[in-house]
Amino acid sequence: MQRVQKVIAASGICSRRHAEELIKSRRVSVNDKVVEELGFKVSDKDIVKVDGIPLKKEEKVYYLLNKPRGVITSSKDEKNRRTVVDLIDDDRRIYPVGRLDYDTIGVLLLTNDGEFANILMHPSDDVEKVYVAKVKGMILKDKLNSLRNGVLIDGVMTKKANVKVMRYDKKTNISMVRITIHEGRYHQVKRMFESVGCDVLKLKREKEFIFDLVGLKSGEYRKLTPKEVAIVYSLKKK
Repeated sequence: MQRVQKVIAASGICSRRHAEELIKSRRVSVNDKVVEELGFKVSDKDIVKVDGIPLKKEEKVYYLLNKPRGVITSSKDEKNRRTVVDLIDDDRRIYPVGRLDYDTIGVLLLTNDGEFANILMHPSDDVEKVYVAKVKGMILKDKLNSLRNGVLIDGVMTKKANVKVMRYDKKTNISMVRITIHEGRYHQVKRMFESVGCDVLKLKREKEFIFDLVGLKSGEYRKLTPKEVAIVYSLKKK
């Protein structure tokens, strides 16, 4: 069940704020009854009309993108920079699930299904995110333990993380570190390393939940299978 103004906005005919104005003006009906309250909720089976015209129910689509460096994780950009949506050949109003920084590469999901997106973005031990970070310097044991047990970011401790040094190059003084988290806070991985005095030079998300980069070169994408979508929705029952 979703609020009717959210359903109207998701159809693409107007913004959510404008949809609320339509409701206040008694121009919205559900199953041929005029809606008078903004919090009114509808299901997929309900027929929503604006000015007597039924909303078009858009087909739900799901994509997995290997996000390249230098692309904005957004539907649009005020500076007219290229966004991840520009990389997908689809005219529907899709948007990224969560975000990756401008210079971060790797797994990114895009969809027009808000419920699907919310399931993946909701903090959960079931949804792990695996990153490989190129870090300046050697990561000593005390720093590793801090990252594993949680560090303070904006006054809140991060959840426990799985952290492993893959290799250290003494000549360049560079460490390659794999870190697995179960959250999605703003710039989280970079800020975790910064909190222990380490600068992240490059960052790649290798996996999110069941989704990895197998078969996808930088900038390439594919549609999710019905089975993959169902597996994501199975998390909702937990």
